[in-house]
Amino acid sequence: MKTVTANGATIPVLGFGTFRMPGHEVLEVVPEALKLGFRHVDTAQIYGNEAEVGEALLRSGVKRGDIFLTTKVWVDKFRHADFLASVDESLRKLKTDYVDLLLLHWPNPSVPLAEQIGALNAVRTAGKVRNIGVSNYNTALMEEAVSLSEAPLVTNQIEYHPYLDQGVVIEAAREAGLSITAYYAMADGAVLRDATLREIGAKHGKSAAQVVLRWLIQQDGVVALSKTAKVSRLPENFAIFDFELSPAEMQAIHALARPNSRLISPPGLAPEWDKAA
Repeated sequence: MKTVTANGATIPVLGFGTFRMPGHEVLEVVPEALKLGFRHVDTAQIYGNEAEVGEALLRSGVKRGDIFLTTKVWVDKFRHADFLASVDESLRKLKTDYVDLLLLHWPNPSVPLAEQIGALNAVRTAGKVRNIGVSNYNTALMEEAVSLSEAPLVTNQIEYHPYLDQGVVIEAAREAGLSITAYYAMADGAVLRDATLREIGAKHGKSAAQVVLRWLIQQDGVVALSKTAKVSRLPENFAIFDFELSPAEMQAIHALARPNSRLISPPGLAPEWDKAA
């Protein structure tokens, strides 16, 4: 598996995301994903499936040390004591004594960012977390988080697909040594119907979904999360390492970006998003 290196962390470039996956789907699909070759699994406290993810990892037969496991602390657990307790609970559910990456899931201005970052560093120092980062942060919050943290942050997990220009955040992350982890890459299914993506895919004998995943991981420092509820679709999601997009094809996909294409922006959680350059 190709990897991305960010501030000392080595992250498999293609992850399997479990957002909106009920427990029974996790137990069916995640072990098969790992057997196929996926080595990066992404979950979160709020997904309600950490216990099933932990069981799926055990069922896969893949050594824990060969799996890069990410989870995220939900915003109502950002007070220091609550944060520490929630991480212990996540570890129990995940049936492991550490996670490879722990993220702050969304900004929460009601708790000082210094307290949140302090808690992230505390669990890392305690050996419960190998790497730390943030999710759904704009450039200003990312810069502040970096300045407050003793340990380096290694990623900012954000919505990123061909229709959403995230160049400003990506460039700021690169300058700070962070990777970008892209979620919602299929844009709620829109990419599957896109004529440009389908045309590019036809040239390579690939689907539009494979083209988008390839476009993401071909960008410097970008990790892509894929997802499927069907075991039969796993090989397609994984088969993105045997072709390469040309510079012209990469640019054609970037050119699909358009205003007002953000799909995930929950009121009360979303920060003030950066404008495209």
